[in-house]
Amino acid sequence: MTSTGTAPAPAGLVAALDIGGTKIAGALVDDEGRIRLRARRATPAAEDGGNVMAAVAEVLDDLRSSPLWAEVRGVGIGSAGPVDRAAGAVSPVNIPGWRGYPLRERVGERVGGLPVELIGDGAAIAAAEHWVGAARGSSDALCMVVSTGVGGGLVLGGRVRQGSTGNAGHIGHISVDLDGDPCPCGARGCVEGLARGPAIARRALENGWRPDPGADASAVAVAAAARAGHPAAVASFARAGRALAASIAAVAALVEIEVAVIGGGVAGAGEVLFAPLREALPQYATLSFTRGLRVVPALTGPDAGLIGAAAAALGRLEA
Repeated sequence: MTSTGTAPAPAGLVAALDIGGTKIAGALVDDEGRIRLRARRATPAAEDGGNVMAAVAEVLDDLRSSPLWAEVRGVGIGSAGPVDRAAGAVSPVNIPGWRGYPLRERVGERVGGLPVELIGDGAAIAAAEHWVGAARGSSDALCMVVSTGVGGGLVLGGRVRQGSTGNAGHIGHISVDLDGDPCPCGARGCVEGLARGPAIARRALENGWRPDPGADASAVAVAAAARAGHPAAVASFARAGRALAASIAAVAALVEIEVAVIGGGVAGAGEVLFAPLREALPQYATLSFTRGLRVVPALTGPDAGLIGAAAAALGRLEA
């Protein structure tokens, strides 16, 4: 029988899965958040749901083949969403073959009845940063990932707050431009459409930036151009920073966070992103209880999803 999220695994090792549209990562993680063993497969996101699950099974089988598996006491899954915690199901926007897919049950079958915890990838990021990252010691925090999409999770009162379905903190779909471009979610002007990596690259291209011959037109390349002072590249990151500032300020006004932690590939641009974000934030965080809000880079990097999934399996989300 698989778990519904109430019984933490005993201290020791847990298995963690981080499932997204491009990769399925797995790890064995100890009760101090240290990764002891890794496995990985590409996500066959364009294929049917059975083939995606087969890739998950291969990752689990790699972990199970280790002698360390004998110490594993539970499994945590951080998945792209939306997720349905109660049903243990997932419907990732970027994995069309999974709609209402019973992921917790399928993983439970694969691991011989060990308890399995399922959380959304935003909650996993929040759990990781609150446990061992930049939000450690903070009672109230927003933890974000800015990459090919924009997602996040909330820590309130010292606990990761997932919401009734497991999707709380999904900041990427706060609208910051009421007359903005349509978003695949159905709304307009979502922060994801302004701050995600492909949007930054598209805006720079539209305004005259061009990648070097043979290079990709990526946000990484735009960041390099911005550091060199290219005006279209600088302006594109400034626009993304303002969009993020507006959304972060909205969250702060609603739930009184003290810190916003930002990770993901776009955040890897460093001050190219953080400088305009911090400059714009006081224009939006104007209320007395939001003015002290700090914005800091994440510390758990690409392992955030794995560490957060492990935190769920160890019962740390309720700590």
